[in-house]
Amino acid sequence: MATRFTASLSVEIAVPEQPIPIQHYLRQPQRLVNALVDPTRIQQLSEEVFRLKMRPLTFMTLSIQPTVDMRVWAESNGIICLRSVGCQILGVEYINQRFTLNLKGYLSPHERSAGTLLTGKADLEVQVELPPPFSFMPTSILEATGNGLLKSVLMTVKQRLLHQLLADYRRWVISQTKEIEVADKSTELPILGTE
Repeated sequence: MATRFTASLSVEIAVPEQPIPIQHYLRQPQRLVNALVDPTRIQQLSEEVFRLKMRPLTFMTLSIQPTVDMRVWAESNGIICLRSVGCQILGVEYINQRFTLNLKGYLSPHERSAGTLLTGKADLEVQVELPPPFSFMPTSILEATGNGLLKSVLMTVKQRLLHQLLADYRRWVISQTKEIEVADKSTELPILGTE
């Protein structure tokens, strides 16, 4: 029988004002994924789909390493959406064949007088058929442990988002404004001296 684990987490990020609004930055899924996950653990499969190799997770005495295929895209209204489109468990084939992961989330920019506020939410659900001896344990203990594990995964992602997103956004703005300055200088005509 499959056991179901769930976790949800919300996030709110006040974005300091920059010369280029954060909405332009958010239109680039690759940058957002790099802010969420260590770039060495990401493989880009298509423009919107990324393979994320998670760190090994320990559930009681079982160690598993999920690899999640994630679609990340921007809606026309500026909301960034993410949804898992596939998952594989490395290390334990029994669980890999009996494991489903569903992750969905969004990040939405809201204009305020003091700048932009990003609000978001992630919902993570895992269904897995556990092998013995886990299958003989009380469901309440399994669910409490599994839900706690999923919550810790989301907390790690949230902490990374809070620290990395704004730092990467600032770096991106600086690089964009430098490119604009260089482009402006290259189009200026030289001033001819008069004799």
